[in-house]
Amino acid sequence: MQNGLFRTDDGKNHFVTFALISSLFFLWALCNGMIDVMDKHFQELLHLNKRQSAWVQFAHYLGYFLMALPAGWLARRLGYKGGIISGLLLVALGCLWFIPATGIKEFWAFLAGVCVISMGLTFLETVANPYTTVLGAPQLAAVRINIAQICNGVGWILGPIIGGLFFYSKDGAEAAQETLWIPYAYIAGAVLVLSLVFAKAKIPDIETQDIYHLDDSTSNVSKSIWSHGHFSGAVIAQFLYVACQAGIFGFFIFYIVEDVQAIPESMKSSWLLGGESGSVIRDGQRFISEQGATKLLAYIGFALFLLGRFTGAGILRKISAHKVLGTYALANSILMVLIVLKLGWVSLAALFLSFFFMSIMFPTIFALGIHGLGQKAKVASSFIVMAIMGGALMPKLMGHIGDLHGMSVGFSVPAVCFLVVALYGFFWQRLSGSDIAPTADLNRGH
Repeated sequence: MQNGLFRTDDGKNHFVTFALISSLFFLWALCNGMIDVMDKHFQELLHLNKRQSAWVQFAHYLGYFLMALPAGWLARRLGYKGGIISGLLLVALGCLWFIPATGIKEFWAFLAGVCVISMGLTFLETVANPYTTVLGAPQLAAVRINIAQICNGVGWILGPIIGGLFFYSKDGAEAAQETLWIPYAYIAGAVLVLSLVFAKAKIPDIETQDIYHLDDSTSNVSKSIWSHGHFSGAVIAQFLYVACQAGIFGFFIFYIVEDVQAIPESMKSSWLLGGESGSVIRDGQRFISEQGATKLLAYIGFALFLLGRFTGAGILRKISAHKVLGTYALANSILMVLIVLKLGWVSLAALFLSFFFMSIMFPTIFALGIHGLGQKAKVASSFIVMAIMGGALMPKLMGHIGDLHGMSVGFSVPAVCFLVVALYGFFWQRLSGSDIAPTADLNRGH
């Protein structure tokens, strides 16, 4: 498998480098997963409405927006290795800030920590995502980035579990506030160790193929990456996809707690809900609690997300990446409509299933967007990462609709966004004037 997947044209095998880079995918998913269960904590502590609690998501994605272009600029000058180390140090700084923030006990202090962490993660995503696409055969770029995202899927599962342990307490939000810094202190320590590992590791600078001659000074082809529809379309698609992901992940607990119908008494001790603390009695009936919703997010939602990554990597070896993206996005648009329709357990099943179909979207859009851009792929990567800002804006709209009409109706926002992403996937070949091979020989040497 490694011969075709991790070997470049010069005959070098980059499997070890790929494995090391994949650890970064785990790191940023772990941090993101913890943030997704933080919204409800601050809503209870500060008595916020849904739109106000979305400031956590806004601060998180604002960091990506502010740092995306500087990260790309520094990555071009420092190389992949320098960009990674810079990002890791910034993540550690943001995590350590949670220690004094716990003492300050102000919303802005926690938002500042969230923003700084995401600025560090921006470096990592700007570098790691395009780097995985060049560590082997070009036609297998989408496969490699999706394999790396399997580590990302594991991080998404552990993030809510760890966050739930410290962000929620049976004694209330005030008690949980005192332990908020603990997981971030541990992450800071691990990140500092990881930065030392990267400082010692050999991280070669490799560029993607320049099939559009953007790096050729003698070419008459336009040098602007924006003139290539598959890239500019990817920026729009990524903006809308991350908007969907942030909204669904961020409001998952709100939906489970507020819109899911009563559960049988026999489920009060279910391991899926984390035992008896996973449910509460309201109006004489048993409903899922915030702690229970956190467990469901990890055990079912992100487990399906990880399963989608595993199966997606295999599917992308057989079917063109843009076709898979279009099909998965269209499926999710339909699932969002089922949630809006308030069909009881059917809507809940649709919510869980959406995690499976979201799994391959971010890395696949990324690989399709930088396809064939040569050295300009680093610049393109910066803009695609900047498009993550969609995760800051759309949840505010989704939360506002949820405040006015109920959380279920708020899912109409991702329903529309997924439809646009589907159109990008289905029209990618026309936009790019190229195609990624629908099948790939993994035993072929390069």
